[in-house]
Amino acid sequence: MKKIALIPARYAATRFPAKLMQMLGNKTVILHTYQNTVATHLFDEVMVVTDSDIIFNEIKNNGGKVVMSIQQHESGSDRIAEAVADMEVDIIVNVQGDEPFMQKVPLQKLLQAFEQDKNVQVASLMQILEDEELIADPNNVKVAVDKNNNSLLFSRSPIPYHRDKNIAVTYYKHIGVYAYKKQALLNFTNWPVTPLEAAEKIECLRYLENGILLKMILTEYNGIGIDTPEDLERAKKLL
Repeated sequence: MKKIALIPARYAATRFPAKLMQMLGNKTVILHTYQNTVATHLFDEVMVVTDSDIIFNEIKNNGGKVVMSIQQHESGSDRIAEAVADMEVDIIVNVQGDEPFMQKVPLQKLLQAFEQDKNVQVASLMQILEDEELIADPNNVKVAVDKNNNSLLFSRSPIPYHRDKNIAVTYYKHIGVYAYKKQALLNFTNWPVTPLEAAEKIECLRYLENGILLKMILTEYNGIGIDTPEDLERAKKLL
């Protein structure tokens, strides 16, 4: 089974432009992400897929593998789908370019999901949320799962709604690292944007609205996604 990791890397981020080229210690955010993914030794190949000459040169000049997108894309999934269209590959892992502290164990668990259940088409990560402010924060995407940890719904709102306070509720944060079978990813890019996806601005809802469940893998991984300047300052302290 051939497994590759692709890192979609867009330069012009809406909330924090050029975030991937910000310095984190003595390296840029995107270089940290790339090198940490390579260091897991889980993949036959690791590659950055970008729309930016600046990011392209950053990876290339540091001995990494990188390709330029040909088309304009709305999502990271679309960007990597273009890159893998003509590749012979079984499992693709989409590592977010703004996750500089990515570790081996959560990625390994993602890959194992496909070995343990041949019916899995897409897998992703989640972690338990306990802080009420984080649960309420719309920047934290929440996921509700069934008893087999298959996704039921993703939302920026707290789900489930805790109406009965006598019942304990566990909230899960979705961590946007995905693994797909190649055909599932290609199918995703051929489907139009779906209503819930458009309303919530959560791309994985497109899978649910087309009948594809995501196998959610519980992890204690607690990296920092660099979405804002404040996130970058937190990452510097963690480093």
